[in-house]
Amino acid sequence: MKKLHLVVLSDFGYVNGGNAAVALASARGLARRGHAVTLLSAVGATTPSDDPDGVRLVSTDQQEILTDSNRMRAILQGTWNVKAARMLRALLRDLDPACTVVHLHSWTQALSSSVVRAALAVGVRVVYTMHDYFSLCPNGTFFNHQQNEICRLRPMSLSCIASHCDKRSYSHKLWRILRQAVQAHRGGIPNRILDFIAVSPFSHAILAPGLPAGARVYYVPSPIEVSRDVPARVAENRAFVMVGKITQGKGAIVFAKAAHALGCEALFVGDGPCAQEVVQVYSRARVTGWVSREKVTEYLKTARVLVFPSLWYETEGLSVIEAAALGVPAIVSDTSAARMSIADGVTGLCFAGADEADLIRAMRTLSADDALVGAMGQAAHQRYWEDPRTLDRHVSELEAVYEQALRGRI
Repeated sequence: MKKLHLVVLSDFGYVNGGNAAVALASARGLARRGHAVTLLSAVGATTPSDDPDGVRLVSTDQQEILTDSNRMRAILQGTWNVKAARMLRALLRDLDPACTVVHLHSWTQALSSSVVRAALAVGVRVVYTMHDYFSLCPNGTFFNHQQNEICRLRPMSLSCIASHCDKRSYSHKLWRILRQAVQAHRGGIPNRILDFIAVSPFSHAILAPGLPAGARVYYVPSPIEVSRDVPARVAENRAFVMVGKITQGKGAIVFAKAAHALGCEALFVGDGPCAQEVVQVYSRARVTGWVSREKVTEYLKTARVLVFPSLWYETEGLSVIEAAALGVPAIVSDTSAARMSIADGVTGLCFAGADEADLIRAMRTLSADDALVGAMGQAAHQRYWEDPRTLDRHVSELEAVYEQALRGRI
């Protein structure tokens, strides 16, 4: 296809989770194809630079709104980031809209929806990968953190506004409501975007009712950057491993309690607000903190089983798929998107979401049976590599989306 100008929008210019990992990996893959790629982040490098693959890295040099000690600044930035919009307009000023695409990955933690308004105002096509549910749900998860259960209220309805679902305070929920209103009516998310990428049929089904009429939705699974190797020798391993942000909603405490009940080896690869609580719940639990992608792979190779205990829907569950690529079976909550990434009883086990006793059952089953866990690991490895989700394949699928999006410009 013809060479494009691509501006990738990500709150973070470094990998701190699956969302940013996909944004950066795809940007580099696209640059290697010869496209002119700029990654605009708010939290990242302070001066424009180029990475080894040719991506131009530009940052607004701001803070994540959650950790900014100046709360008024955080509120204003999170609602409408004037600096980010100005910098994006400058990047787009001299580019031809006929061969330029702005690819939105994340905006709620630093960039704000101002960047979408800036792109649309100059007639540039916006493609949005729906890594989460922030386009519709004020807290981005369809999850009530106070009641610790999935929320089924209609987003932005009176019932939604009245519900104290935020993990912090109801006043913080009211700010999220304000941000959501600004995002919808001024920023244009989702109603002024026409091209959406769904990362799983599961998340698409949840989001579809709130997308604008005439929206084009493409299914592009996220890439898994794992080299093919022999399956991990999971029957010889003992650690039950969780990968990702350590939060209550991700099920970290449920997993820690289950591991404590069994007295098994538990490894948390990542970090988050519940990291200390995990260790308090189970003193033998190990928490690595954030590590490189290569180190995550090393830890997974030492796992007996990956545990994906998320209490909320999720959109995909990348760690489950990455584990399968290495030959590691998974235990996943049946209320999350990750349930679609395993064959229950063949490549892993499902347990009833948020049910600690049922998680204990599943962990005990795979802790006690070496033959079963080994067979599941072999099956997971075989199934993944029959149709691997490589970065090269992902980039080709993105190019096809961009071509369709530009063809549909109005």
